[in-house]
Amino acid sequence: MFIVTGANGQLGRLIVHALAARVSPGQIGVSVRDVAKAADLAALGVRVRHGDFAEPESLGHAFEGARRVLIVSSNARAYGGDSRAQHRAALDAARDAGAERVLYTSHMAASATSAFPPMHDHAATEAMLAGSGMKWTSLRHGFYASSGLAMARQATHDDVITIPADGVVSWTTHGDLAEAAAAILAGEHTFEGPTPPLTGSEALSLADLATIRADTAQTSVRHDVISDAQYRERLAARGLPPHVAAIAYGFFLASRAGEFARVDGELASILGRAPTRVRTLIAPS
Repeated sequence: MFIVTGANGQLGRLIVHALAARVSPGQIGVSVRDVAKAADLAALGVRVRHGDFAEPESLGHAFEGARRVLIVSSNARAYGGDSRAQHRAALDAARDAGAERVLYTSHMAASATSAFPPMHDHAATEAMLAGSGMKWTSLRHGFYASSGLAMARQATHDDVITIPADGVVSWTTHGDLAEAAAAILAGEHTFEGPTPPLTGSEALSLADLATIRADTAQTSVRHDVISDAQYRERLAARGLPPHVAAIAYGFFLASRAGEFARVDGELASILGRAPTRVRTLIAPS
């Protein structure tokens, strides 16, 4: 059985639908915190069971009969939680269920030395995978395009985008990543260990994204660069908890260090087409 965790989330739900186009829905099981919210997946014929990384005892039933397990990474760190402990619980449950392979949604910049704190959790989880005794694949995703658009929108006021110095990012859509994940989970492509970066076909800065939005609306936008100190002051003024502020600030440090800049052709090869461009998300043709 193919098990997908986090199937009520944006990425997980897309993966399940893409997988159901490749294998019988009866071969798919999902682990979700709220079963009621997955009624549409159950209607497809997918097995829906309660499973919560924060409640390890719930995962055995959710993972029962697993042959392959796709673990959608936890964002517990953003809420002050422990993503690594949650990933460990999911890996233990996959092993106990007898899974032959585990896939994990990692990131292209996974590293213990990244300036972007979530990358430390991805690197630590990849180390857990390597020591798990199971076959494993780490899906090294590009940065979500929807996150970039949200950041650009949040930073733009009165046709001015005000941010610290950043770098270009190979923004990648949830839909493309979900399709690739489903293909790999179904066995259409096999990777041992980390995949090459699964990225969009262009690298753009947040100012570039703001300009694309402005062009679509037939307006203009000015880019004002503020200092790191000014940005940190703005984060503090918003009352963000320190761990959240560290993530927000870390994005700018990491992007201008080029951690998210690489554009790779592997995603296009898996999809059999060019990845979706950011401009298409803003103004579908």
